[in-house]
Amino acid sequence: MSLQFPDGFVWGAATAAYQIEGSPLADGAGESIWHRFSHTPGRVANNDTGDIACDHYRRWASDLDLMAELGLKAYRFSISWSRLYPEGTGRFNPAGAAFYERLVDGLLKRGIEPYVTLYHWDLPAALDDRGGWLNPDSAAWFADYARGAYRLLDDRVKHWVTLNEPWVIADGGYLHGVLAPGHKSAWESPRVSHNLLRAHGEAVRAYRADGRHRIGLVLNLEPKVAASDAPEDVAAARRGDAYMNRQYLDPVFKASHPPELAEIYGEGWQQPPAGDYALTGEKIDFLGINYYSRGLTVNDPSAWPVRIRTVKNPGATYTDVGWEVVPSAFTELLVRVAREYGNPEVYITENGSAFYDPPTARDCRVDDPLRTQYLKDHLAAVHAAIAQGANVRGYFVWSLLDNLEWALGYSKRFGIVHVDYQTQVRTPKTSAHYYRDVIRRNGL
Repeated sequence: MSLQFPDGFVWGAATAAYQIEGSPLADGAGESIWHRFSHTPGRVANNDTGDIACDHYRRWASDLDLMAELGLKAYRFSISWSRLYPEGTGRFNPAGAAFYERLVDGLLKRGIEPYVTLYHWDLPAALDDRGGWLNPDSAAWFADYARGAYRLLDDRVKHWVTLNEPWVIADGGYLHGVLAPGHKSAWESPRVSHNLLRAHGEAVRAYRADGRHRIGLVLNLEPKVAASDAPEDVAAARRGDAYMNRQYLDPVFKASHPPELAEIYGEGWQQPPAGDYALTGEKIDFLGINYYSRGLTVNDPSAWPVRIRTVKNPGATYTDVGWEVVPSAFTELLVRVAREYGNPEVYITENGSAFYDPPTARDCRVDDPLRTQYLKDHLAAVHAAIAQGANVRGYFVWSLLDNLEWALGYSKRFGIVHVDYQTQVRTPKTSAHYYRDVIRRNGL
């Protein structure tokens, strides 16, 4: 059976600056927290760094040619804040900015629409030295940076994203310390979460003053499903949902925070001033949703501070990073967002899977049947959500290229295009050929 997507549905792929660009200090760029974190021994698997990554900073033109060959209609990428402002604020760096101008111009020349993310986790290290996202001034820093980016590119870029996945920034970077900047504090995490949302709101306000097109926010959402009917597991799933999903959805769409956050953080929780909700709730033009899996949840009093644990589902398929493959949960999530949050315009800004691929392509070919099936099933799940009324306007596969998977280094591959890290040779995988056909047909 053929599944056709609506006319004008946007088909794209996504990447992030530190994961693919390489040359992190080239042309006067400043150090970022991820440069610093990856150069700290033991922080990243195999002590991998983004110094070379996919060498996209130098190979961007051929990468754009590859995107055109795959038929992509849109490309979501992020700007490295410290390329534009090496110290985070103040001095603008024209040489770093020129890279993004070349990239955007090259995309438009090839008929590919740029979708620009302002922040994908790579805070300038100079701002981290001033407290980073713990500093209340971080919202103003971010708005100033955003204005510089708007002035640079808004004449050519029609879709902007403020932040990518604030939950990951707060949870991985400030609560558990497994991502940059590597803090571990239940006191810091809620403050960082709120400052991130304030920064998002300030950037939206700045865009309403200076911009001419559309701006949104990207959240990674994960349905939390109780693993049993036991009351403690049901309560655990609700805590997990409040912590990962509603902590960010509610301030943006409902001018509130979930009451469970006070229980989760205890003395570390401070109810934000009521006046801040006007800022965090600044109207956005679209919501980006990143979906990978669901969380099959049980109560675990030892799991600080949320007291939940994700358990395995016997017989289910799992990706190479241990995430359960559940396309039906994707449909349910999209329908839920439509029902509970006013059916906002939605783009799937990331969806993809890591499965094992060989380091080197054989005979110019990389077969990845599990990733291809994942893609097929999750596109069908998006189609099912649209059929149920969800206002989904586009889909960006994660990721275009195999890349530095943050603290996992180069050990996991999410790309639909294989990268040989020794030679930098790109080889489209079977999943890329499948996706090209989906785009051509506008359907499955």
